Amino acid sequence: MKISTALEKIDEQQLFVPAFQREYVWKRDDAKQLIDSLIKEYPTGTMLTWETANPPELKGPYKYNEKQGAVRILLDGQQRITTLYMLVRGHIPPYYTAAEILNDTRGLHVNVETKELAYFSKNKMENDPRWQNITDIFQRKIRAKDIVRELEAKGETVCRERDDIMDDNTRAIENILDREFPEQTIPVRASVREAIDIFYKVNASGVSLTDAELALAQISGYWPEARDVFKKKLSQLADKGFVFKLDFIVYLLLGCLYHLGSEMKKLHDAENEEKIRAAWKILDDQVLDYVASILRSHAFVDHTDEINSVYALIPIIVYCFDKGGKHLTDAEIRKLVKWFYYSQIRTRYVSQLPQKLDRDLRIIKESANPFDELLAVIDEERRLEITPEEFVGRSISHPLFGLLRWYLKSRNAVCFTTGVALRQAMGRRYALENDHIFPYSKLKAHGYGQENRLKYSLAQELTNRAILTQFANRAKGAMDAKAYLADVQGRFPDALALQCVSEDPELWEIDNYETFLQQRRIVLATRLNEFLSRITETKPPEAAITLEELIAEGEDDELEFKSSLRWDIVEQVLNRKLEDVVVKTIAAFANSQGGTLLIGVKDDGEILGLEPDYLSLGGVDRDKFELHLRNLLNAAFGSAFIASKVKICFPAVKNLEVCKVDVQPSNKPFILKVKDKNGAVLEKFYVRSGNSSQEVSLAEMPAYLIERFPQ
Repeated sequence: MKISTALEKIDEQQLFVPAFQREYVWKRDDAKQLIDSLIKEYPTGTMLTWETANPPELKGPYKYNEKQGAVRILLDGQQRITTLYMLVRGHIPPYYTAAEILNDTRGLHVNVETKELAYFSKNKMENDPRWQNITDIFQRKIRAKDIVRELEAKGETVCRERDDIMDDNTRAIENILDREFPEQTIPVRASVREAIDIFYKVNASGVSLTDAELALAQISGYWPEARDVFKKKLSQLADKGFVFKLDFIVYLLLGCLYHLGSEMKKLHDAENEEKIRAAWKILDDQVLDYVASILRSHAFVDHTDEINSVYALIPIIVYCFDKGGKHLTDAEIRKLVKWFYYSQIRTRYVSQLPQKLDRDLRIIKESANPFDELLAVIDEERRLEITPEEFVGRSISHPLFGLLRWYLKSRNAVCFTTGVALRQAMGRRYALENDHIFPYSKLKAHGYGQENRLKYSLAQELTNRAILTQFANRAKGAMDAKAYLADVQGRFPDALALQCVSEDPELWEIDNYETFLQQRRIVLATRLNEFLSRITETKPPEAAITLEELIAEGEDDELEFKSSLRWDIVEQVLNRKLEDVVVKTIAAFANSQGGTLLIGVKDDGEILGLEPDYLSLGGVDRDKFELHLRNLLNAAFGSAFIASKVKICFPAVKNLEVCKVDVQPSNKPFILKVKDKNGAVLEKFYVRSGNSSQEVSLAEMPAYLIERFPQ
């Protein structure tokens, strides 16, 4: 399809963008690169469209009329087509609102003699007629001869060669409209679900969409209003200072429904619609606003700009969601706030976000004291205690500065210039800013400039910062620290102490600057540690043996390994008799003192994983496996026993998933009915003996039952 044709179809309401597509996210450099490639006639990708008479929800105000017949839906290439529409037409396409254009790429200029592309620069372009807005060239408001006349009017002589170059370049730009975008079309017979699946597969092979964006596209396919519903809530939260992206909402839904941070594909299935709608109602009506209030009132967080990683809020929100939206106790709030602070200063979610959320959300689901345990997880990776050395050379971008802001607000610290409390709502004029205590201009004159990297880092160190209001920051100027701090102390006697700034005038001398830093590092480390410890007492959980350590110890009377549930790894065939062995093992544990069965582990401790079992059940993940296993156990033991005495989970060991079945002792004996080789039904009673499950003979049963199950 020609580019000009694609743009005309948009204007004629024949080419649409579906509601499940994301916003326009290209940046100016992306637009420049696209036009540069088109001018040079380089390949620029393809379009994927879907011809359908039953389109999904469409972006924009237009509502499809079935009398219109089949229309085209743009599935892939939307960012490129939108860029071209804005540069050629000069306005936003009808399927977008201004709020959905995250970066306005209009106003691209081109030097018609050199073909250089750039956005407007007054010094560079104002008096040079060769620089023209590319939209004017596309619309033929400017032609090469107009530019030549302007140059000649300025006294330049334009030779025939220059004239030809500018004419050729102008035509090359105009001819972009005749370029073909190779088009792949999904046929009319495809359903909405099939079209979204194709959209997913096309984008999954590239880097243009994140897993969360692809999941949102799938959600929007079966819940067309989802994107707008989520954005409405995001707008409400942003008005309160809490700014999130749509990706955050998708992670949140995955966490609430599945207690996972990975496996976004779990949200793809349309069977999720009812669960997602129900979960979102609780999040929208109760949980999100409640968590924002907790952060503001108890953690002194007034804006997400103060937060190192907003994904630390997901375990908190999921915890509140699991409570059914009910208000937390004071003790619960204190524990989650304490964990939140440490998650920020120890950068819990800066890397490996999905994997860390997997672990943390599993703790939220399973632990009786989740935030105690989550804090212990952070402590495993990094020491919790803050040391003075951590401040050395650290700028305000370091997470410790965020904690410092929250701490100062908790103390009712005041602005040095206005005396206004940092904690109170102050309006835009009094928004909080940070400012050098020792002005950088003065430090630079004393050798702390950029020519000395170490000295410069000390000049920018966060311990040389005070929190002021925006108004005060403008008024302060670049006074000497000694004069400035003396003035503060005279007008607001407690202000310096409240912001942990030394009141010793000798340390205000610029020659003593590094001593000032050393003293404040010690004070801040001490005060911040005290602040964190006073929030609440948290007790680290007793250190349990890891699963790898457990496997290394080998089988015993309370631990058994099985290579698989139903797949014979030797013969490489399905063997349902293996399922009977698993049932026998669980019966033996129940009839004894309980124990743990690990499926996916060989007798010698080698980790095999569960993939063969997954494939034998027609799946690629644990869902069908767990359902099949629970059906087997419910049939053998009854659903009441399995619900109360058996716990099934799927931990990863050496990057392979295994099934861990924890069995508690039964209150009554379980006698299994099994078939012999001839199909006759026999009753058997199994118990643990050493590292194996043994049958107890009929003669031995009475004595064992009296001892194990006394009446």
